[in-house]
Amino acid sequence: MTTSPNPTITEKQSNIIPFIPTGNFYFSYGIQAFKKRRFDSAVKWLKKAIELSPDEPLYPCQLSVVYTEVGSYHAANQVLSDVVANFGEEYVDCYYLMANNYAHLGLLSDAKKYAEKYMARAKEGDFEEAASQLIEMLDSLEEDEAENDYAFEDEDELIIYQETAFYHLENEEWEEAIPVLHEMMQLFPEFTLARHQYAYALFNSGNEEEAIDLEKKWLETDDKDIHSHVNLATFYLLNDQREAAFQHIEPLRNVFPLHEQQKLAVAETLTRAGYYKEAVERFRRLKNKIVVGRRGYYKWFSIASYQTGKPSRALQLWEKGCKQFPHLSEEGGPWIHQ
Repeated sequence: MTTSPNPTITEKQSNIIPFIPTGNFYFSYGIQAFKKRRFDSAVKWLKKAIELSPDEPLYPCQLSVVYTEVGSYHAANQVLSDVVANFGEEYVDCYYLMANNYAHLGLLSDAKKYAEKYMARAKEGDFEEAASQLIEMLDSLEEDEAENDYAFEDEDELIIYQETAFYHLENEEWEEAIPVLHEMMQLFPEFTLARHQYAYALFNSGNEEEAIDLEKKWLETDDKDIHSHVNLATFYLLNDQREAAFQHIEPLRNVFPLHEQQKLAVAETLTRAGYYKEAVERFRRLKNKIVVGRRGYYKWFSIASYQTGKPSRALQLWEKGCKQFPHLSEEGGPWIHQ
């Protein structure tokens, strides 16, 4: 029998080592996708990693981080709860991540509960400082709510004032807004947002120095007041005083407020300052339908989207804004930064 000097296909194949992907292989792909902000792909790869390596708690923890980033806070906490249930309470970082998600959902008591649970169990944990700050902020919010329980006895009247002032502000009717806001400040001194709206209306009506002086004075009382930093940053940017503006922009870049109105204000300010990528991330986190339907949301989210290479998304936002606020169409478009 003649033997061929050339190996057969079968013989060649016997030397091939088959590639069998592991959980770590898919996990690395998930991390790469997450870093590139391709969140759907990140979820797909991480789920595959979990499927192949169900005994590795790191993989579901990373999946929860992706869910948090896209605003799926309930899904994130479900994953984290499963990690604690399946792998034991030594994975204390899960408690802080859950607290953070509950805070975003507005479930403040649950947020505080899990933040405190993390602090009680973590020994020099990575999130110790962040958890401490979260608890401090939640305590402050609880105090504010307690004050509000008695502050606004005639809540219906306050709502009427708010709606009237909001209408004038949205339509840039500064002269009409000023007396309404001034009266609100007298009748409802605990409703501090009115004074910042008053300063904003003053500035846009031509009383720039008075508006700046008011915000400076209020900032001396509370140097962490988000709305004071927002207004002063905006005023200085509009006056082309960028160095002065950035003294107030930098604190805003490092704060992630819970209240939707404050979230929107920070996102708008970051857009004005040219931090477009950061601004887009802030806009994406807005969930409240009332805030999302405001003129400033459409205008500044559109501009930030355009400046980060998303012209179709920018135009979609702009056109939707113009339908609700016809005067917006007079501002040219998202490619014009005003």
